[in-house]
Amino acid sequence: MITPPPPTAAASPATLAAPDPAVESPARALPRQGLERLDLLLLCVEALDLNGGETLLWMGQHLGLAPLFPNRVALWTLRSHNPLRRACRRGTPDAAETDALIRLLCAMADRVYPIVRGLLSSREPAEVNQEHWRLFQQRLTELLRERMNVRRSSVQALMDPERGAEERRALIQTLALAAGTGGVDRLRASLQDAAP
Repeated sequence: MITPPPPTAAASPATLAAPDPAVESPARALPRQGLERLDLLLLCVEALDLNGGETLLWMGQHLGLAPLFPNRVALWTLRSHNPLRRACRRGTPDAAETDALIRLLCAMADRVYPIVRGLLSSREPAEVNQEHWRLFQQRLTELLRERMNVRRSSVQALMDPERGAEERRALIQTLALAAGTGGVDRLRASLQDAAP
């Protein structure tokens, strides 16, 4: 897939994920299902952006989140609280840590929004849209095999071309929800209400 260009000065990372005045303080910690979904959404971003791993760190630094995850290992450690991970850490990240990941994801959702919009668009020829979904599914499956516990039934379902189609679309729709003004609020509410 085509990787979108870095945000311009007119839409800097700090602007993309700037907190709304009403939500400057972090929300409560996410439930387990919310943590799973947050990590899967970050994985989707990596599947859409071929430089996703490096871009996550770059974006985190520009958002002022470097104290929480200054390098790739620190970011991986924070994300590894996801129970679906191949190597899962015990415990639960605190509200400030999950809030930082939410802001990071929303900034990345802005970055990949042109691709997300294309996947969800009904204006593209069907064969073109299907090819875009196939490439996304292929890349996401590679990342799932690399990082997740493939013995988990939910991971197996997400990797399946047919059984996982609905869930993959739901993840892309959530990325669309997380983009733009108010995305942090919308995503946070969605993750707090994540179904078991």
